[in-house]
Amino acid sequence: VLSNWLRGYGLMVVVDHGKGDMSFYGYNQALLRNVGDTVKAGDPVALVGNSGGQASSGLYFEIRRKGNATNPSPWLGR
Repeated sequence: VLSNWLRGYGLMVVVDHGKGDMSFYGYNQALLRNVGDTVKAGDPVALVGNSGGQASSGLYFEIRRKGNATNPSPWLGR
C-alpha cells in the first residue's frame, strides 16, 4: 500500500493483509519492498533505522483493522 517517506515516521512500509487488516512499519533505514509487491510471512520488508528523527534505531509498528488501531499482540509469534 505504501513504501515511501512519511513525515514523522521516516521511511514507512504499509502492508495490506486483506479483510481490512494492515500493518505499518516506520523509522526504517531502508525499504525492501515496493507498492504492489507480494509479501509472504517471514519476508523482510525493511531494515530498522532511525529515519523518523529518532535519537536511536527502533521500529514503529502498528496494526489497523478496518481503519482502527488495534492491539498487535495476537499478530506476534511467541
